[in-house]
Amino acid sequence: MVMPDIIAAIATPPGRGGIGVVRISGKNLTKLAETILGKLPKPRYAHLSQFLDTNGQVIDQGIALYFPAPNSYTGEDVLELQGHGGPAVMNLLLNQCLSAGAHLAQPGEFTLRAYLNNKIDLIQAESVADIIEASTNEAARCAIQSLQGHFSAKIEELVNLLITLRMLIEATLDFPEDEIDNLQALQIKDRLNHIHTQLEQIFLAARQGNLLQEGIKIVLVGAPNVGKSSLLNQLVEDDVAIVTEIPGTTRDTIQRTITIEGIPIHVIDTAGLRETSDVVEQKGIERTHAAIKNANMIIWLVDSSQQQTDRKDQSNRYIPADKPQITVFNKIDLLNENPRIEDKENNIKIHLSAKTGTGIELLRKKILEIVGWQFNPAGEGLFMARQRHLEALTQARTHLENAQRFTENEYQLELLAEELRLSQSALSSITGQFTADDLLGEIFSHFCIGK
Repeated sequence: MVMPDIIAAIATPPGRGGIGVVRISGKNLTKLAETILGKLPKPRYAHLSQFLDTNGQVIDQGIALYFPAPNSYTGEDVLELQGHGGPAVMNLLLNQCLSAGAHLAQPGEFTLRAYLNNKIDLIQAESVADIIEASTNEAARCAIQSLQGHFSAKIEELVNLLITLRMLIEATLDFPEDEIDNLQALQIKDRLNHIHTQLEQIFLAARQGNLLQEGIKIVLVGAPNVGKSSLLNQLVEDDVAIVTEIPGTTRDTIQRTITIEGIPIHVIDTAGLRETSDVVEQKGIERTHAAIKNANMIIWLVDSSQQQTDRKDQSNRYIPADKPQITVFNKIDLLNENPRIEDKENNIKIHLSAKTGTGIELLRKKILEIVGWQFNPAGEGLFMARQRHLEALTQARTHLENAQRFTENEYQLELLAEELRLSQSALSSITGQFTADDLLGEIFSHFCIGK
């Protein structure tokens, strides 16, 4: 991956602020520092400095910090110029850096250089963006733990166990005259079982962390006037959707994000599903179908005060069978009923009132139960995992289970060794030991500029 020698970017958010920071990284910043500051600052000391333009005129006055390689964030020479946080002065200072030989940094390029210079691994690099994007306290704590290397250490421990087992098997392949005795065979099985148990624990912790980062997308679906908008308002505890007695009031999808025990829940209210000649309402229904397709979970609303014998047929017609679903019987206040849950053979029914809020807490708890969330207020033991991490862990688990099958009857050592190699490769891709450049480009393109 070819990169310019020196990069620069504004590292603080756009807009006005008390302080603005321009960050520069590269090999040998002496000439650039002399152009802007008049000298190269003493390493790791805060210097009150004047920032100069090409003609020696003062652009701004602020603090200059210099961190020589390799003891810096990127592993290269790093210079940070902290000035007044006005957009005009920050752009002047950045343009002066570019005139002095720097290139404008791409999104995430500073962190990418830290990864390429072995300052951090790929999990830690991704956790930097996760900390910035964290929408809840729990997600932020979890991302910090990943940045500190807890997730990486668990993956590395698992990789080392696989390497040890591979060495044992490869040695047996190299010396076939030395038969594996029963004790050694048991050791191989025991090692495989131990690795599989460790992997399952890591996967569970990663899946929990992924929920904290990604959240879940829930779509409210049903016929017109069953109370979808009222339910949305109850869940977000605000009047975000118009509620009337007129069927078809909601013509477009309305999305709001709530937090339940630290998990972001993206709730989408949709247009009621029915046959209609109204062109605008038809467009809304089309968007309802698109929302259903992209949802993690469906809440199908039914008016419990009315007889709807075709409810199940309608649900099967509109909702894919593999989508987790909760059927909500709304408007129990009209029947003077108490809220309750019916859960038989994964056919979940919740009776509540979206108007009064009775039974809403039952719905919140059931949502978390379905997605498999186990409440952890401090995020202890969880890893801020992305979807690619979960996919790699799944691949590693599949290859490990294949390896276990090759020890059940008679040992097929060549196939066993290959499955272990593939499992190790999948795990190593998580920390970035074996990662293609195009994947790196995809990962770091979602970072902030200046980070």
